[in-house]
Amino acid sequence: MTLNPSWPDRHAFLPHPLRALVAREHEACVTRRDRLAVYGFIVWLAGCGCSDASKTDPSGAAGSGGAAGNGAAAGSGGTAGSDEGGLGECAVEPQGEVVGWASLPDLGVTTTVGGAGGPTVSVSTIAELRTHLAGTAPKIIQLKGTFRGNLTIGSNKTIVGCGARIEGHVEMSGSVNVILRNMTVVGYAVGDCTLDPTYDPSVGCSSGFDAISIQRNAHHIWIDHCDISDGTDGNLDITNGANYVTVSWTKFHYSPRADDSGNDATGLAGHRYANLVGSTDTPVTYDDANALNVTWHHNWWTDNVAQRQPRVRFGKNHLFNNLWSSSAGSYCIRAGTSAQILVESSVFSGIANPQEFYEGSEQTASITSADNVYDNTTGTVATGGGGPPFIMPPYAYTPDATGSLEDSIQRLSGPR
Repeated sequence: MTLNPSWPDRHAFLPHPLRALVAREHEACVTRRDRLAVYGFIVWLAGCGCSDASKTDPSGAAGSGGAAGNGAAAGSGGTAGSDEGGLGECAVEPQGEVVGWASLPDLGVTTTVGGAGGPTVSVSTIAELRTHLAGTAPKIIQLKGTFRGNLTIGSNKTIVGCGARIEGHVEMSGSVNVILRNMTVVGYAVGDCTLDPTYDPSVGCSSGFDAISIQRNAHHIWIDHCDISDGTDGNLDITNGANYVTVSWTKFHYSPRADDSGNDATGLAGHRYANLVGSTDTPVTYDDANALNVTWHHNWWTDNVAQRQPRVRFGKNHLFNNLWSSSAGSYCIRAGTSAQILVESSVFSGIANPQEFYEGSEQTASITSADNVYDNTTGTVATGGGGPPFIMPPYAYTPDATGSLEDSIQRLSGPR
């Protein structure tokens, strides 16, 4: 690490004891990130080169910063103030740089920055949250506590959890430029799809809500460091023309459940289907053939996930540095109509059918695979296909080596 040589001159105005403390913290900051919550303001003054500590906002919310390496969200957090005793201290790792499709300029957006440039607010009730999520004005929204119900996110928003949990359904419908990070999102169907308020017994689990839906031409969406589970229909589905999406460092899982009722029942599989990209082979309203481009990196599909990890139609989906370990699954990645999939530098551990084509899709879809680890797997590892191969993503990224990947994803995915 190269220290900033200008810091002594920049902080000559400080009293001598404080300057000495700043110097000591500056030199030791790489190995002492856990103390940033205490010394955040001092380290910020020192311009520490290894990470940015958040400057406390008068509203009681911490800022964000830090650069990502190899596509990871890096850095460390600062201290949030309080909102009438609501949030209190909130040390969250600053946001890194988005990698993948969500980073690219198009559709009037330069890159995904969420609510950057807007005010930072702290909320503690679902009524406050719904108010701040609405509209298109840029806003950074910090959450702590549990929020139950349905939430719709507008545009130009960053939602950051500080030990926060949403129970119900989160929707981004036509939303533009949104970041959702450091959140636990639990769907309605924890062990039982009938808990979902929209459950229809004549259909089954697929009649209910996803935990998170990104749809209807939503674009430039970044889901980072989240824990997503127990969606009734899916955990995180990306459909109906959605585009320019990155999902990173996120954990997907389910509680055990069955799906025994209705004309779409899946029995013991429990409709525990994590991620659907594209909902129909014959889109009419939305231009799926030129959308549904998603980057998945450093994610973990684990306990009780049965299928759709992800299941893709049409889009160019790039999966690198991911981990699959759900022994309950019947397959991991499935290419459907006109999907173009690149999967690389990832680990499949103890699972069945890592990569496959949906029946009849081999003529229009493609799967390209490189540098993956298949440890104690069974079944199909399909590659090729009749569709155009997706070989070179149009953005910069650097995959991590796979040697310690399983351990790092298990330790670092989910809220930080």
